[in-house]
Amino acid sequence: VRFSSPRTDMADFREVFAKAKHIAIITGAGVSAESGVPTFRGPGGFWRKWQAQELATPEAFARNPSRVWEFYHYRREVMLSKHPNPAHVAIAECERRLSKQGRSVVVITQNIDELHRKAGTKHLLEIHGSLFKTRCTNCGNVAANYKSPICPALAGKGAPDPETEDAAIPVEELPQCEEDGCNGLLRPHVVWFGETLDPDILTEVEKELEICDLCLVVGTSSVVYPAAMFAPQVSARGVPVAEFNMEATPATSRFRFHFPGPCGTTLPPALARHQTEIIS
Repeated sequence: VRFSSPRTDMADFREVFAKAKHIAIITGAGVSAESGVPTFRGPGGFWRKWQAQELATPEAFARNPSRVWEFYHYRREVMLSKHPNPAHVAIAECERRLSKQGRSVVVITQNIDELHRKAGTKHLLEIHGSLFKTRCTNCGNVAANYKSPICPALAGKGAPDPETEDAAIPVEELPQCEEDGCNGLLRPHVVWFGETLDPDILTEVEKELEICDLCLVVGTSSVVYPAAMFAPQVSARGVPVAEFNMEATPATSRFRFHFPGPCGTTLPPALARHQTEIIS
């Protein structure tokens, strides 16, 4: 179905929202932009003299694990100082309120910053992993890790300035697995360029997309994978999709609603309590 022009009629959206029982919310970098999270994409998206796609690869980690860990240590430290913005909060509050009415909200995010978790979102599928989880390259164990610094050798390292010298930390001083007797080298538990998404998480995502009766695409253009894959399949089932992002994209015409502007402004009124909601 192609809509001649997606409707920006909030009253229409609110009617659909009031009736929805299973809401899937797909979020991307745009939802965190107002929290001051650097995206490392596009011009100016450099750390020292590299762009993320030069460091966030299995090859870069194999070649220079110290440099890749400096990059992620820097990002972890930056994130520890950031806070959820009104968009994250509106999503978490909506989930909490609707769950009391026997309705469900799931957040499917490509962000690795955990701001949804910080805001209180419970049902969260992090398809690209998290800055605050590690995975052992030896035994495969995945663990939450909020240590600052993540290991003593990285203390004070990771400055983004292009003049900064490489720390060249020996592998044995980089983050190590704490499982019994393993001591394997840890890596960030994030999906790097050239890696595939976790099939178990994808299966969960598919299940949620099959049952949802309303889908929101927030802060990610629907040409950017994975929203590009998820939202159109929901729309093809005849389920209303509402896009909340800065600008229209080639996919916008396939969706029922499009609300342009910063998510922190557009989302809270969209997800606020509807007067027909029964609050027990």
